[in-house]
Amino acid sequence: MERSRREFLKIAGASAAIGLGARPVIEAVAAATGHQAAPEAQVAHHPEALKATRWGMVVDTRKIESAEQIEKMVEACHQEHNVPMLEEERHRIKWIWETHFHNAFPSQSTDRVSEHLEHILLPVMCNHCENPPCVRACPTKATFKRESDGIVMMDFHRCIGCRFCMAACPYGSRSFNFRDPQPFIKEVNLKYPRRMKGVVEKCNFCEERLALGQMPACVEASKGAIVFGDLTDPDSEVRHVLRENFTIRRKQNLGTEPCVYYIV
Repeated sequence: MERSRREFLKIAGASAAIGLGARPVIEAVAAATGHQAAPEAQVAHHPEALKATRWGMVVDTRKIESAEQIEKMVEACHQEHNVPMLEEERHRIKWIWETHFHNAFPSQSTDRVSEHLEHILLPVMCNHCENPPCVRACPTKATFKRESDGIVMMDFHRCIGCRFCMAACPYGSRSFNFRDPQPFIKEVNLKYPRRMKGVVEKCNFCEERLALGQMPACVEASKGAIVFGDLTDPDSEVRHVLRENFTIRRKQNLGTEPCVYYIV
């Protein structure tokens, strides 16, 4: 990690001197360190790409029947994105994980919650907020909100490991690589970039799959429990679901405007 940072500073300094933009710097660092380019640089325009003005997700808690159902979502996501399987809890990397209702919604009254919600686990992930505090906290713009569709992204090669974004995120949706993750990846997906020790990562709404015309991995594995679509399109499935059901969002009082909704 120390070597790669020295290379970054050397390349960035040279690039500034000759007037190169940020993208050539990132690509040069990727080549120098042996890591793949960030996904947003890697995916070209695809004729079948799924597009939206604002992507959003609805989790139907009524259709979650067991912890095994969520485990399949987690497994699908983590296999897709080369998330390592670490035994030590404090080192674990989580893009999507399960938790109880009172942990996901600590400000919600639980004295009248349904028996179903009391006993099941819920899937939680990055909320891809309208007003993401993590973006404001990042000093290098390694985390940024895409103007085209609102997805909150991570550029692994710009991340300096300061973890300001982790401190700013009120949902615990970001993980830090305390160890080199590569030895702990069960089966490497060569279509998605691997990370290094010392960088932060999180859910990206499977933007690399959307670019190829595919739904997010967790949505496909959820067997109908998760609906995904364009929140600005009144005819989209996600908008129909929101109109027809009562939903809540995590920590709405903070003003972050999460784009992940839960039918309760």
